[in-house]
Amino acid sequence: MIRVLLVDDQPLIRSGFRALLDLEDDIEVVAEAADGEEGLVLAKEHLPDVALIDIQMPVMDGIEATRRIAADPDLAGVHVVMLTNYGMDEYVFEALRAGAAGFLVKDIVPEDLLHAVQVAARGDALLAPSITRKLIHRYVAQPPPASSAALEGLTSREREAVALAAQGLSNGQIADHMVISPMTAKTHINRAMTKLHARDRAQLVVLAYESGLAAPRNG
Repeated sequence: MIRVLLVDDQPLIRSGFRALLDLEDDIEVVAEAADGEEGLVLAKEHLPDVALIDIQMPVMDGIEATRRIAADPDLAGVHVVMLTNYGMDEYVFEALRAGAAGFLVKDIVPEDLLHAVQVAARGDALLAPSITRKLIHRYVAQPPPASSAALEGLTSREREAVALAAQGLSNGQIADHMVISPMTAKTHINRAMTKLHARDRAQLVVLAYESGLAAPRNG
């Protein structure tokens, strides 16, 4: 059973998402919160597998709530997925840096919402949508100073796997590109996460862009 926490200051959004998720036999909405502070309290109380958190909220916004969840060892099993609108791209990369596993646009279709919750619960990153490429392109146009020293411990194959993951490729797609098995691709990614002390795949991707290992595609 996948346990989900909903954090959004709009009751209609919460009730709509709950109605969809409660229809699934393997998903349970364990709690709802109207702001990040309340969401943090409920995350500690219920220890959900997935927390769907709005970016902009009163009292404590979603990015700060995500940052605190990511920093709390007791909440290591909570995978945060940010909820955003199309016009808020500038916040999404900051959310990934804070520790979010990915993000969803609020007008997502029901099938994609269910899939996203399942993907996040497995610990995978939600980095495929085209909006991600746009925000990364905008972010790295003038990136903050970053050192590639942290990547020196990676093997050449691990570097290649991380760079491909940063472009949104799944382990299977990475395996096809590198002509290796999906299990070997997963091993490369997991070892890179361990060496770089990345909380999850999303933070690994952030590191790849900040260090210059990965660069945005045009278009």
